[in-house]
Amino acid sequence: MTARFYKLTELHQKLDSALRREIKRRAPDQFKVMTLKRRKLRVKDLLNRLTRQPSAG
Repeated sequence: MTARFYKLTELHQKLDSALRREIKRRAPDQFKVMTLKRRKLRVKDLLNRLTRQPSAG
C-alpha cells in the first residue's frame, strides 16, 4: 500500500464520518451534505484509479 493510497483511504473515512454526523443532526445543512458527498466521491474515484494502475516491478 502506497503512502498516497493510505492518505486517501484515511481522508475517505474522515469524510464519511463527517457526512454521517451532519446527516444525524437535527437540521442537517443540505449544502454541507452535498459538498461532503462530492468530496467523498472524488476521493473514491482517485482510490479506484490507483487500484486499477498496473504495479511497476
